[in-house]
Amino acid sequence: MLEMSRDHAPFNQLLASLSSGDRARLQPHLSAVNLKLKRQLEIPNRPIENIYFLHTGFASVVAMQSATQIEIGLIGREGMTGSAVLLGNGQSPHSTYIQAVGTGERIATNELRKATEESATLHRMLLKSVQAFTVQTAHTAIANARARVPERLARWILMAQDRLGEAELPLTHEFLALMLGVRRSGVTEALIELRRRKLIEAKRGEIIVLNRKGLERLAGKFYGLPEQEHRRLLGA
Repeated sequence: MLEMSRDHAPFNQLLASLSSGDRARLQPHLSAVNLKLKRQLEIPNRPIENIYFLHTGFASVVAMQSATQIEIGLIGREGMTGSAVLLGNGQSPHSTYIQAVGTGERIATNELRKATEESATLHRMLLKSVQAFTVQTAHTAIANARARVPERLARWILMAQDRLGEAELPLTHEFLALMLGVRRSGVTEALIELRRRKLIEAKRGEIIVLNRKGLERLAGKFYGLPEQEHRRLLGA
């Protein structure tokens, strides 16, 4: 489980983990943004113009091939967008867009590059976030290949709650089908199983977590290791 704020005050854990000097280096170039549903943060195969540090809500990184789309990662207040930029590139074949409305801060890509060139400690810390995200995407692939749909759904709900810090999650059947790479009927069956186990309540456009520990037991080995790696790397 990623660290949650007790009062849900807006903050980004990655920015908070930086040294005071590195935060001061970024601060003049950060601007506050409201992040509406479906807002595109990165467009496939297009230059990444801005990097986002989310405070609330979360974004999905989605891989696309022809008409097929599947989520490969979540980004919330624990990290940042723009991994390709930190790795020396300027674009990605994936799409990144907001799936739960929120707020955050953004910095122009060229300003972030300048800051990382001036500060080795800043560059190292941001690269740790990239590594943590890479571990998450690898375990998403494992879950998609090995886990049953109810286990994958439990894992995804836990990851969403980690980033929102609330029991009420704004999630529709259509969205979950895209995120899990299954048909809506498969999502419906998985939701029924989780409701039967009294782990969640599902309403129109919303899932309410009733028993987080039960969700963790159901997700089993498919949830937890990326979260542990994030804590090891960033201390959050």
